[in-house]
Amino acid sequence: MDLLALFLAALIAATFLPAQSEIVLSALVLAGTQPVWLLLAVATIGNVLGSCVNWAMGRFLMRFAGRRWFPFSAGQIARAQAWYGRYGWWSLFFAWVPIIGDPLTLAAGILREPFWRFLLVVGFGKFARYAALVWALLAAGEGLPAAP
Repeated sequence: MDLLALFLAALIAATFLPAQSEIVLSALVLAGTQPVWLLLAVATIGNVLGSCVNWAMGRFLMRFAGRRWFPFSAGQIARAQAWYGRYGWWSLFFAWVPIIGDPLTLAAGILREPFWRFLLVVGFGKFARYAALVWALLAAGEGLPAAP
C-alpha cells in the first residue's frame, strides 16, 4: 500500500493537480520499511508517467485549450512555449521544477518533441531530483533504520 500511495502521489504531482510526492517519499524513506532503491524507482516512474500525461495533452488535446476544465491557462501555455522555443529540449531537464515544469512538459507535446527524447530527458531530471532528496535525507539521518 505504501508503494501505491507513493506512485499515485508522484503521478499526480507531475500533472496539473497539486500534490507533494517529496513528502510521501521522505516519510517512506525515514520509515525504513522498503528498500530505498525501490522507493526511488516507484517515485520516478510515477512522476515521469504524470509528465507523459501532460505531453499527451499537448500533443493530442490542445483543441480543448479554451475550455474551462482544461488545466493550463493561455498565459501558462504561452510562457512555456516561449521558454521551450528559446531553449528547446534542454529545458526538459527542468521538468521537475515546481510551477514551470508541468507547462514545459505540455509545451513539449504541443511542439511535437519526439516522445523518446522527452521520456529520456524528463526521466533523467526527475530521477536526479528524487535521488538528491533521498541522498540528503540519508546523509542527514545518520541512524536511519536499515531497509529490509
